[in-house]
Amino acid sequence: MKKILLLLLTLITLNVSSQELSDWKPKLKKVFKFSTFYGAVNGGTSLSDVDIYSVTNGLETQTITTPFDYSITFGVRKIARMGYEPKEAFKTGMENSYSDAATIGKVKGFEFLFEVDYKRQQGENYVDQNHFLRYVSDKYILKGEYLEDGFADIKYFETSQRYRWKKDKKLSFNIGAVQRLSEPYGYDPLAEWRLSNNNLHYTFLALEEGYNVEFDGQGGAEYFDPSGNSVATSTEVWEAVAIPEMLANYTEKKRNELSQTIQHSLVVGFDYYHYTKTFWLHSWGNLIPYHYDDGNEFSYHKYNNGQWYDYSGGLIFGYKYNKHLGVFVEGKYNKYWNREWHDFSLGINYILF
Repeated sequence: MKKILLLLLTLITLNVSSQELSDWKPKLKKVFKFSTFYGAVNGGTSLSDVDIYSVTNGLETQTITTPFDYSITFGVRKIARMGYEPKEAFKTGMENSYSDAATIGKVKGFEFLFEVDYKRQQGENYVDQNHFLRYVSDKYILKGEYLEDGFADIKYFETSQRYRWKKDKKLSFNIGAVQRLSEPYGYDPLAEWRLSNNNLHYTFLALEEGYNVEFDGQGGAEYFDPSGNSVATSTEVWEAVAIPEMLANYTEKKRNELSQTIQHSLVVGFDYYHYTKTFWLHSWGNLIPYHYDDGNEFSYHKYNNGQWYDYSGGLIFGYKYNKHLGVFVEGKYNKYWNREWHDFSLGINYILF
């Protein structure tokens, strides 16, 4: 939430700090002119019920039920629609606009997006957030962005300042600096628990985390979690079920204990946009080839043994051979630190008359 407020404050400050108080309201109205506020709830059936059978104490049946999927979306956006994008009657929160990830939009000036999605998918609850504001001119690009992707397990705040060189109306290149604030990706909480043969001393770790083992004196044992609940009555169940859950909880806890780190890097990129009613091509790319090493204990340089490449890009292509046949390809790809997230769509359309 603090990052969202920071982005909003930056937007307002950049636009009104140089104005007299009497000009504040007209300026703010101009900033939000043509923007859309939206909220939506979407839902649907998830995985069907699954029956699990057991014959340990006679035939037993357990039904695993996955609750229905849903998403709750709130947002506000002011982004000029590209020529290839359809005009929606309403924003439903289910749109997948690849062009939102582009460095440069269709028009110059300020554009922004603030969107939060609360989701449940296949029984898993998570939050997705995508907030950004950017200012584009013929000579420079300023952008601030906060991204949280629950499925990809990525979350960061990023600002960038770039010089822009336009080759023509379609193609431009940019170079500048980028600053990213995030958790120390690459940090492995289990590294200190690894033995010399690279195996993990998981039972000792579990005991340190509050688990307990009680032996019955006949070669058997029962295992208890920190709350005193029995989690296993055999070594096989302990290693297959209880230990993986303990490791997942431990690594998440240790990651959350660390402070966020800031990474200063160099960025270069390009943007290309061409559109006609029968052919369009929109592509962009960003490469972050150099990162300043400040000697931080949890710097990604230590986990990567030096420099590394982060990059992102997208492609939107469409071609109509004639009034009947057309093809399209759309997608974007991102790789930051040791995280990757991407999506794509491609297909063919044939219209019958």
